[in-house]
Amino acid sequence: MAGVMGTTFTFSNRCDYTVWPGILGTPALDTTGFELATGKSRSIQAPTGWSGRFWGRTRCNFDGLGHGSCATGDCGSGQMECNGAGAAPPATLAEFTLGSGSGTQDFYDVSLVDGYNIQMIVEVSGGSGDCGTTGCVHDLNRRCPSELRVANGGGCRSACDTFGTPEYCCQGAFGSPAACRPTSYSELFKSACPKSYSYAFDDATSTFTCTGAEDYTVVFCPLLHR
Repeated sequence: MAGVMGTTFTFSNRCDYTVWPGILGTPALDTTGFELATGKSRSIQAPTGWSGRFWGRTRCNFDGLGHGSCATGDCGSGQMECNGAGAAPPATLAEFTLGSGSGTQDFYDVSLVDGYNIQMIVEVSGGSGDCGTTGCVHDLNRRCPSELRVANGGGCRSACDTFGTPEYCCQGAFGSPAACRPTSYSELFKSACPKSYSYAFDDATSTFTCTGAEDYTVVFCPLLHR
């Protein structure tokens, strides 16, 4: 039963290329990174109270021992397993905090705060509350301003990552929702992906809550091969 035994996360790759999902969370799950070929799915279990994030790594090259790296979303571990390391920006992130038991809420979102590297949505099975589908289905690489664009065309950086200033990073004097407002860059992300976090204080339209969800599905390239 969801909320008592834990939650199932299913990863589905509808891209026309291989994706290597990365996982960072507490407690650590059975895997922290794996290969997911086109058209394939894989499910993993997370215990109640788990908190963490998922992302898709692309253009990876791993040898037979699982050693290697990725062009986008790389976790810097030098291995297919991320082993407690997070994604190097830019990376589209699916973030979760699961409820601590039966009847408690899960919180989830898809975030572009660390930039964008792949189309991704989160779908929910079962549960009650604000259990909506969220994510980013548009290819932001096609809309990315030149100053945010990654050289190899594999991602679109956030303004915070690019410029590093307090007003873009919502830090210092800009460290509150009242002081840190949307910018032209975050508004571009928001217009393309209205349900995703576009900057640090974009909570109102970007955080979803669900009680008793049985399964969350993280879909890469959701508009392809439906």
